[in-house]
Amino acid sequence: MTTLSDHGSASNARPRPRRSTMRDVAALAGVSLKTVSRVVNAETGVSPGLAARVRKAAEQLDYRPDFTASNLRRADRRTGTIGLMVEDVGNEFSATVHAGVEDAANERGVAVLTASTADDPDRERDVVRAFSSRRVDGLVAVPSGGDDSSLWIERDIGVPLVFVDRAPRGVVADCVLTNNREGTQEAIAHLATQGHRKIAFLGGVSRLETAQDRYEGFIDAMSNAGMATRPEWMVRDLRNPQQARDVVSRLLAGADRPTAIFAAQNLLCMGAFRAMSEVNLHRSVALVGFDDFALADMLDPAVTVVAQDPREIGYRAAELLFQRMADDVQAAHGEGQPAPSRDSRTHVVPSHLVVRASSLIPPRELAR
Repeated sequence: MTTLSDHGSASNARPRPRRSTMRDVAALAGVSLKTVSRVVNAETGVSPGLAARVRKAAEQLDYRPDFTASNLRRADRRTGTIGLMVEDVGNEFSATVHAGVEDAANERGVAVLTASTADDPDRERDVVRAFSSRRVDGLVAVPSGGDDSSLWIERDIGVPLVFVDRAPRGVVADCVLTNNREGTQEAIAHLATQGHRKIAFLGGVSRLETAQDRYEGFIDAMSNAGMATRPEWMVRDLRNPQQARDVVSRLLAGADRPTAIFAAQNLLCMGAFRAMSEVNLHRSVALVGFDDFALADMLDPAVTVVAQDPREIGYRAAELLFQRMADDVQAAHGEGQPAPSRDSRTHVVPSHLVVRASSLIPPRELAR
């Protein structure tokens, strides 16, 4: 049993181990204190080999930066955090974008703060304000598609911005996107090669750029193949699987029914498949979805999809954001162009068609 001395301290207690400091890391790595500081704070000007040596020394010493203290000392007031704003962290696409952003952030020792907006412009504004008040160093955002472009004025937010998945309205900015229109066209052309001419369309919220691009891609592909579109078979502004399920149930209950369905979002595709299965038509009506989803290849039949690469999209967006953050540091020291004069950049991560059994179902008259 530990006894206490008259002064209230443990007579045989071991001294608390001292936390490693930047000076300890610099000594072990054989570099200057400034070099360690630059590596820890993800600044430019350190060669890859030297940076690797510093990180190895930090790992050996279990060095953990005290960002709260360092932020008070640093002139640039960096916090070592970036914000990520997505539609819904529970959506598989958003979650994988998050993983890609974290891949890039972890390489730099930067933490990622994430929030969902549910594509609600009011909630979007609150999230941006929350990130700004926490002084994140940069922001990767999936915009809600609202009309208020003033929200995205970088000088007001005070941090570099990169938009992912869709561009905001009325704002010229860095973006990482996929080829929504071309991916949709490839899917419809594939269905046409299988003999389908009666194709229904399920679309997401029409004010969103991604939904609009996929809708226009569908229209173009149908026209290019010489196929007529049917207004009653083109349903937009669907928000969840249940709504898609209800629509498909109605379409399949009609006397004149589509032989194929294109669902322009993964949740809508899930709802469509459920509706088809409930009336035992999932092996009679062809189905293609935009966005892959878990177990799509395990369903019967396995579902053909236009697959994006959300992890790569997130990674590229974070990489572009870190480049902008480095540019701002250089500009602040007179080493580069000021932020407003830089051209915006758009990086497209292409989608690709993953053909599975659901799109290989030939068109046929459906028995009542």
